[in-house]
Amino acid sequence: MKRPILIHPDLRLKKVAEPVADISDELRKLADDMLETMYDAPGIGLAAPQVGINSRLIVMDCVKEGTPKPYVMFNPRVIARSEEKNVYEEGCLSIPEQYGEVTRPAEVDVQWIDRDGKEHVEAFDKLWATCVQHEIDHLDGKLFIDYLSPMKRQMITRKMQKLKRERARV
Repeated sequence: MKRPILIHPDLRLKKVAEPVADISDELRKLADDMLETMYDAPGIGLAAPQVGINSRLIVMDCVKEGTPKPYVMFNPRVIARSEEKNVYEEGCLSIPEQYGEVTRPAEVDVQWIDRDGKEHVEAFDKLWATCVQHEIDHLDGKLFIDYLSPMKRQMITRKMQKLKRERARV
């Protein structure tokens, strides 16, 4: 089931998400819904707070063509970062059609629990590293625009407020 995606500014996007204590069928269904929502958007990552759920859960798939490689991560956390940095022009499903260059570690090691309760540790680089860091930021109440200059952040926020007003009228 596709879920509505919250649009910035929404206070729920600024909250720190709660750790997942137990992976229930309800949370597995949420993960499936989030993957469906992400693919439909279309996007490469989605965090539970973006669909109004205050839980530490992200989904992502950076495969653009070919066989999809979806990840479902409960309680993901970066456990190692490279000194080397990468710059990507990031966007966000909660901030549609707005982009900005963000500098992040080029490689990260991430630890998480999968939908079956198994713990994983994996190294990510390139777009995958940027995506997983972007989504984990959502769990900490941080948006990609928080990395931009105050002026650019304010400009994007005003555009999103206008978009929300226009959508409310429809």
